[in-house]
Amino acid sequence: MSVALVCIALLGVLIFGLGFMVSQRRAATKRVIGYDPDPTDALHKWVRAHGNAAEYAPMLALLFYLVARGDSPTWALWVIAIITLCRYLHALGMLLGKDLSQPHPLRFVGALGTYVGGLALSLQLALGAIG
Repeated sequence: MSVALVCIALLGVLIFGLGFMVSQRRAATKRVIGYDPDPTDALHKWVRAHGNAAEYAPMLALLFYLVARGDSPTWALWVIAIITLCRYLHALGMLLGKDLSQPHPLRFVGALGTYVGGLALSLQLALGAIG
């Protein structure tokens, strides 16, 4: 369970850290709401990185907790750790890329790891509930 709890905490750090950086960028640009639709705009990238992380973190945290509270296989704990890393990679790919409209390898790996790992944990939870 401790792996899952640490990973849930790390998702929280990601969400609140990105949120804080959005506030910092807003203060620096004197922009209270919204952002320029320019995919190269720094505030746009921070807002989207935060928004994307916030879209996935709640469901992932719930999956992490529910899968780890039972008699979960060791592979599931590895998947929880990998998904957490992937969420950070995805955010970095959004922030480090020159342009949000262009693909970035970190963003791709982060998204793929999230999808595959999230699906694996969802199936593990469902199979555990059935059996």
